[in-house]
Amino acid sequence: MFERAYARVVCLSAVVALLLCALPPDAGRDGTSLAYSAPIGEARPPEVRSSILVYHRFGPVVADSMTVRTSTFRSQLQYLREHGFRVIPLRAWIAWRLQLGPAPPARSVVLTADDGHRSVLTEMLPLVREFGVHVTLFIYPSAISNAAYAMTWDQLRTLTATGLFDVQSHSYWHPNFATEKRQLLPAVYRAFALTQLTRSKTVLEQRLGAKVDVIAWPFGVYDEELLQIGVDAGYVAGVTLDRRVATTSDPIMALPRFLVTDAASGRHFAALLPSESP
Repeated sequence: MFERAYARVVCLSAVVALLLCALPPDAGRDGTSLAYSAPIGEARPPEVRSSILVYHRFGPVVADSMTVRTSTFRSQLQYLREHGFRVIPLRAWIAWRLQLGPAPPARSVVLTADDGHRSVLTEMLPLVREFGVHVTLFIYPSAISNAAYAMTWDQLRTLTATGLFDVQSHSYWHPNFATEKRQLLPAVYRAFALTQLTRSKTVLEQRLGAKVDVIAWPFGVYDEELLQIGVDAGYVAGVTLDRRVATTSDPIMALPRFLVTDAASGRHFAALLPSESP
């Protein structure tokens, strides 16, 4: 059902590509660097495998199942560097899928972090700067400057000002869409879901002044109807919590991600990464 909407996006890609000609060769649709050395016109490989990793919070000790120790995160970044993996922006990977950018390099990895925990600023940022990697943050605006664990809007702006962080949507208040769908009438559910996606997009764009068109599905919940609602709300891509390497065959609105925990070190971390060959 949502394939027709994808087709419309692809048809528009030629127009967008003309607009991109006004940007530097390494610029993305929002003017940020895609950090690629290969030309856009290069031949695309028949299969591209990239790992999209998702983190939540960081700290000196493991406080809960979602906490990754700062020392563990450092060792993971060091592993990527020492073993020849390339950390690329999620937006660059999506641009390639929309035929608006070059193919990702071999053994590429994307870093994302959900929910807007303050430890992204205090613990993650110094290592992101040290290793020169890019991170996409998925934020639900209702928590920002409100929840005790969350960053403020000024802190989010501090992160985006570094050029190393891109902020995208995680819905407005992180509902479980599966639960809401069971409890609401179909028309009410659709209106609810559409509001969650459009309101988040609008608030983030107004507060941060950057394009928001990627959604991280809360709790990894999605189905065909929800993917279509995402397209209707103006999103061009989405990410899930499906634990597998992302490939060219994955739906653009449901790209899989690996949830990273503190146990992901050594061979356990290596198991989350793309292999040398498909």
